[in-house]
Amino acid sequence: MTGTDPGTSSEEGALARRLAAIVRADPDLMRLLAAARSLALPQWRLVAGCLYQTVWNSLTGRPRGHGIRDYDLIYFDPDLSWEGEDAVLRRAAPVLAGCPGPVEIRNQARVHLWFETRFGSPYPPLPSADAALARYAAVVHAVGVRLDPDDRLDIAAPFGLADLFGLVLRPNPAIPNAATYALKAERVRALWPEIAVLPWPGADDTAVKCAGDTATVSNGLSPGPSPFSTTR
Repeated sequence: MTGTDPGTSSEEGALARRLAAIVRADPDLMRLLAAARSLALPQWRLVAGCLYQTVWNSLTGRPRGHGIRDYDLIYFDPDLSWEGEDAVLRRAAPVLAGCPGPVEIRNQARVHLWFETRFGSPYPPLPSADAALARYAAVVHAVGVRLDPDDRLDIAAPFGLADLFGLVLRPNPAIPNAATYALKAERVRALWPEIAVLPWPGADDTAVKCAGDTATVSNGLSPGPSPFSTTR
Protein backbone atom coordinates (compact mmCIF):
# COMPACT_ATOMS: atom_id res chain seq x y z
CA MET A 1 0.00 0.00 0.00
CA THR A 2 1.26 3.46 -0.89
CA GLY A 3 0.44 6.41 1.30
CA THR A 4 -0.35 6.40 4.98
CA ASP A 5 -2.22 3.27 5.98
CA PRO A 6 -5.39 4.38 7.80
CA GLY A 7 -5.00 1.38 10.08
CA THR A 8 -1.50 2.38 11.11
CA SER A 9 -1.24 3.55 14.70
CA SER A 10 -0.08 7.07 15.48
CA GLU A 11 2.95 5.51 17.15
CA GLU A 12 3.88 3.66 13.95
CA GLY A 13 3.42 6.85 11.98
CA ALA A 14 5.80 8.65 14.32
CA LEU A 15 8.37 5.87 13.95
CA ALA A 16 8.03 6.04 10.16
CA ARG A 17 8.76 9.76 10.29
CA ARG A 18 11.83 9.09 12.45
CA LEU A 19 13.04 6.48 9.97
CA ALA A 20 12.52 8.83 7.06
CA ALA A 21 14.46 11.58 8.84
CA ILE A 22 17.39 9.24 9.55
CA VAL A 23 17.47 8.02 5.95
CA ARG A 24 17.31 11.57 4.57
CA ALA A 25 20.17 12.61 6.85
CA ASP A 26 22.44 9.95 5.32
CA PRO A 27 23.89 11.24 2.03
CA ASP A 28 25.10 7.79 0.98
CA LEU A 29 21.65 6.26 1.29
CA MET A 30 19.99 9.17 -0.48
CA ARG A 31 22.49 9.02 -3.34
CA LEU A 32 21.86 5.32 -3.69
CA LEU A 33 18.09 5.75 -3.54
CA ALA A 34 18.20 8.43 -6.24
CA ALA A 35 20.37 6.24 -8.47
CA ALA A 36 18.12 3.22 -7.90
CA ARG A 37 15.07 5.30 -8.78
CA SER A 38 16.64 6.21 -12.11
CA LEU A 39 16.81 2.51 -13.02
CA ALA A 40 12.98 2.35 -12.90
CA LEU A 41 12.97 -1.29 -11.82
CA PRO A 42 9.49 -2.70 -11.13
CA GLN A 43 8.52 -2.71 -7.42
CA TRP A 44 12.05 -1.84 -6.37
CA ARG A 45 13.14 -1.17 -2.80
CA LEU A 46 16.31 -0.74 -0.81
CA VAL A 47 15.90 -3.20 2.05
CA ALA A 48 17.14 -4.76 5.26
CA GLY A 49 20.68 -4.37 6.57
CA CYS A 50 21.69 -0.96 5.31
CA LEU A 51 18.46 0.46 6.75
CA TYR A 52 18.20 -1.10 10.20
CA GLN A 53 21.95 -0.78 10.70
CA THR A 54 21.81 2.91 9.77
CA VAL A 55 19.08 3.44 12.36
CA TRP A 56 20.99 1.52 15.01
CA ASN A 57 24.10 3.57 14.30
CA SER A 58 22.09 6.76 14.67
CA LEU A 59 20.48 5.63 17.92
CA THR A 60 23.73 4.39 19.48
CA GLY A 61 25.95 7.27 18.35
CA ARG A 62 28.11 5.25 15.98
CA PRO A 63 29.54 6.55 12.70
CA ARG A 64 27.56 6.34 9.48
CA GLY A 65 28.25 3.07 7.70
CA HIS A 66 29.33 1.17 10.81
CA GLY A 67 28.66 -2.53 10.26
CA ILE A 68 27.19 -2.13 6.78
CA ARG A 69 28.74 -4.69 4.44
CA ASP A 70 26.47 -4.27 1.42
CA TYR A 71 23.26 -2.70 0.17
CA ASP A 72 20.36 -4.91 -0.87
CA LEU A 73 18.23 -3.71 -3.78
CA ILE A 74 15.22 -5.85 -4.66
CA TYR A 75 12.72 -5.69 -7.51
CA PHE A 76 10.08 -7.92 -9.06
CA ASP A 77 10.04 -8.86 -12.74
CA PRO A 78 8.00 -11.88 -13.93
CA ASP A 79 10.78 -12.65 -16.43
CA LEU A 80 12.33 -15.68 -14.66
CA SER A 81 15.34 -16.00 -16.93
CA TRP A 82 18.84 -15.49 -15.61
CA GLU A 83 19.53 -13.50 -18.77
CA GLY A 84 16.86 -10.97 -17.78
CA GLU A 85 18.32 -10.48 -14.31
CA ASP A 86 21.85 -10.35 -15.68
CA ALA A 87 20.80 -7.60 -18.08
CA VAL A 88 19.53 -5.59 -15.10
CA LEU A 89 22.82 -6.07 -13.26
CA ARG A 90 24.78 -4.92 -16.28
CA ARG A 91 22.56 -1.89 -16.80
CA ALA A 92 22.74 -0.96 -13.13
CA ALA A 93 26.52 -1.20 -12.76
CA PRO A 94 27.44 2.17 -14.32
CA VAL A 95 24.45 3.91 -12.72
CA LEU A 96 25.44 2.75 -9.22
CA ALA A 97 29.18 3.17 -9.71
CA GLY A 98 29.31 6.39 -7.66
CA CYS A 99 27.22 4.99 -4.82
CA PRO A 100 28.26 3.15 -1.68
CA GLY A 101 28.55 -0.55 -2.20
CA PRO A 102 28.63 -3.34 -2.96
CA VAL A 103 25.00 -3.28 -4.09
CA GLU A 104 23.34 -6.70 -4.28
CA ILE A 105 20.46 -6.64 -6.80
CA ARG A 106 18.01 -9.54 -6.87
CA ASN A 107 14.83 -10.17 -8.81
CA GLN A 108 12.47 -11.52 -6.15
CA ALA A 109 10.40 -13.35 -8.76
CA ARG A 110 13.38 -15.70 -9.28
CA VAL A 111 14.38 -16.43 -5.67
CA HIS A 112 12.46 -19.70 -5.49
CA LEU A 113 14.53 -21.03 -8.39
CA TRP A 114 17.84 -20.98 -6.50
CA PHE A 115 17.15 -20.56 -2.79
CA GLU A 116 16.82 -24.23 -1.80
CA THR A 117 20.00 -25.22 -3.63
CA ARG A 118 21.93 -22.47 -1.91
CA PHE A 119 20.39 -22.48 1.56
CA GLY A 120 18.75 -25.88 1.94
CA SER A 121 15.11 -24.89 2.43
CA PRO A 122 12.23 -24.69 -0.06
CA TYR A 123 11.15 -21.19 -0.99
CA PRO A 124 7.59 -20.66 -2.27
CA PRO A 125 7.34 -18.29 -5.24
CA LEU A 126 6.73 -14.70 -4.24
CA PRO A 127 3.77 -12.67 -5.51
CA SER A 128 5.57 -9.32 -5.20
CA ALA A 129 8.80 -7.71 -4.06
CA ASP A 130 7.30 -6.48 -0.80
CA ALA A 131 6.17 -10.01 0.08
CA ALA A 132 9.85 -10.91 0.44
CA LEU A 133 10.15 -8.69 3.50
CA ALA A 134 7.94 -11.01 5.55
CA ARG A 135 10.34 -13.91 4.86
CA TYR A 136 13.48 -12.39 6.36
CA ALA A 137 15.15 -14.09 9.32
CA ALA A 138 14.35 -11.37 11.87
CA VAL A 139 11.49 -8.96 12.36
CA VAL A 140 13.82 -5.96 12.29
CA HIS A 141 15.18 -7.00 8.89
CA ALA A 142 11.74 -6.55 7.34
CA VAL A 143 11.96 -2.92 6.28
CA GLY A 144 12.25 -1.41 2.81
CA VAL A 145 12.41 2.09 1.38
CA ARG A 146 11.78 3.50 -2.08
CA LEU A 147 12.31 7.08 -3.28
CA ASP A 148 9.23 8.11 -5.24
CA PRO A 149 9.31 10.41 -8.28
CA ASP A 150 8.13 13.32 -6.09
CA ASP A 151 11.03 12.65 -3.66
CA ARG A 152 8.82 11.21 -0.93
CA LEU A 153 10.11 8.11 0.85
CA ASP A 154 7.82 5.11 0.58
CA ILE A 155 8.42 2.83 3.58
CA ALA A 156 7.30 -0.80 3.82
CA ALA A 157 7.53 -2.64 7.15
CA PRO A 158 5.20 -5.65 7.42
CA PHE A 159 5.85 -6.07 11.16
CA GLY A 160 6.02 -2.38 12.01
CA LEU A 161 9.03 -0.47 13.29
CA ALA A 162 8.92 -1.02 17.06
CA ASP A 163 11.80 -3.52 17.09
CA LEU A 164 13.87 -1.25 14.86
CA PHE A 165 13.69 1.66 17.29
CA GLY A 166 13.54 -0.55 20.37
CA LEU A 167 16.94 -2.05 19.49
CA VAL A 168 15.60 -5.61 19.37
CA LEU A 169 16.64 -8.54 17.20
CA ARG A 170 13.63 -10.87 17.23
CA PRO A 171 13.40 -14.07 15.15
CA ASN A 172 10.85 -14.50 12.39
CA PRO A 173 10.27 -18.27 12.69
CA ALA A 174 8.22 -18.70 9.54
CA ILE A 175 10.73 -21.20 8.17
CA PRO A 176 13.53 -23.35 9.65
CA ASN A 177 16.01 -20.51 9.49
CA ALA A 178 17.71 -20.78 12.89
CA ALA A 179 21.21 -21.06 11.41
CA THR A 180 20.95 -17.80 9.51
CA TYR A 181 19.45 -16.07 12.53
CA ALA A 182 22.20 -17.35 14.84
CA LEU A 183 24.91 -16.05 12.53
CA LYS A 184 23.28 -12.64 12.33
CA ALA A 185 22.74 -12.56 16.09
CA GLU A 186 26.42 -13.24 16.70
CA ARG A 187 27.39 -10.40 14.40
CA VAL A 188 24.88 -8.02 15.99
CA ARG A 189 26.20 -8.76 19.47
CA ALA A 190 29.71 -7.88 18.33
CA LEU A 191 28.84 -4.67 16.48
CA TRP A 192 25.93 -3.31 18.54
CA PRO A 193 26.19 -4.76 22.07
CA GLU A 194 23.24 -2.63 23.16
CA ILE A 195 20.86 -4.70 21.02
CA ALA A 196 18.56 -7.14 22.80
CA VAL A 197 18.88 -10.46 20.96
CA LEU A 198 15.98 -12.86 21.43
CA PRO A 199 16.60 -16.59 20.86
CA TRP A 200 15.17 -18.62 18.03
CA PRO A 201 12.18 -20.57 19.36
CA GLY A 202 13.22 -23.98 20.64
CA ALA A 203 16.84 -23.56 19.61
CA ASP A 204 20.11 -22.79 21.36
CA ASP A 205 21.17 -20.00 19.07
CA THR A 206 24.70 -19.97 20.45
CA ALA A 207 25.17 -23.55 19.31
CA VAL A 208 23.85 -23.16 15.79
CA LYS A 209 26.51 -22.76 13.14
CA CYS A 210 26.14 -21.58 9.57
CA ALA A 211 28.66 -21.63 6.75
CA GLY A 212 27.74 -18.25 5.32
CA ASP A 213 25.61 -15.16 5.73
CA THR A 214 22.25 -14.95 3.92
CA ALA A 215 22.07 -11.20 3.88
CA THR A 216 19.03 -10.67 1.73
CA VAL A 217 16.37 -13.29 2.24
CA SER A 218 14.87 -15.80 4.59
CA ASN A 219 12.20 -18.32 3.65
CA GLY A 220 8.48 -18.72 4.21
CA LEU A 221 5.64 -16.37 4.91
CA SER A 222 5.50 -15.03 8.42
CA PRO A 223 2.43 -15.96 10.48
CA GLY A 224 0.06 -13.04 10.45
CA PRO A 225 2.24 -9.99 9.76
CA SER A 226 0.46 -6.65 9.99
CA PRO A 227 1.10 -4.92 6.64
CA PHE A 228 2.54 -1.45 7.01
CA SER A 229 3.56 0.86 4.22
CA THR A 230 3.71 4.59 4.25
CA THR A 231 5.10 7.50 2.27
CA ARG A 232 7.16 10.21 3.92
